[in-house]
Amino acid sequence: MEDWRLKPARDLDHQFFRRWRSVQRETGLAESLIRFVWWGTVRTLLKTVHRLEVTGWERLPAAPPFVLAANHSSHLDALVLAASMPLRWRDSVFPLAAGDTFFEKSAVAAFAATCLNAFPVWRKQASSKGPIDLRRRLEEDQCVYIVFPEGTRSRDGRMAPFKAGVGMLAAGSAIPVVPCRLTGTFESFPPGRFIPRPRKVKLRIGEPLSFQDETNDAKGWRRIAAAIEERVQAL
Repeated sequence: MEDWRLKPARDLDHQFFRRWRSVQRETGLAESLIRFVWWGTVRTLLKTVHRLEVTGWERLPAAPPFVLAANHSSHLDALVLAASMPLRWRDSVFPLAAGDTFFEKSAVAAFAATCLNAFPVWRKQASSKGPIDLRRRLEEDQCVYIVFPEGTRSRDGRMAPFKAGVGMLAAGSAIPVVPCRLTGTFESFPPGRFIPRPRKVKLRIGEPLSFQDETNDAKGWRRIAAAIEERVQAL
């Protein structure tokens, strides 16, 4: 019989604020229970207030790891995508959120890390280490990443060109990328609005894409971004 090996948590030496901002963050029982309640409540509200309609759910991979890549025009977008995943995956689903918006203040960082289970992406810091750490976590821990390749919310509801950063997660990897199209979130909760309107929201899930044969360099990343953008547009 194989010996039982206990490994210390990777974030054991991290204190609160540093831990919330860390890609090495791990989940405890209390956080898992909080997410169970949070995502159950969000799902109920989306179905009742926004009449959420999801099509193509059967196209999702049977299990993580994979990446959900969608258009972005509202803070509702990440909620819709995460709440549409099975609750049993609640501790494995990680929206990638703007660090300068969600992880600069302690209270907001605590909410983003504990309830949303979000990881920060620092848009104003030119560092190659962040994407490498995110990709390693995705591969090693069977995660589901929610990414918005436009980089920011649309201000007019139209989709902007996808940035190459999404390619850094998928190039040369067997991990599938699932294109998704969101409609109704801009009409309900556009940038600048503080309370969502009760508008109908739809999520369309496309066929997973594989970029295992794509080169893991700047040209490959741009080709991946363009391919995902084309599929999202087609939805």
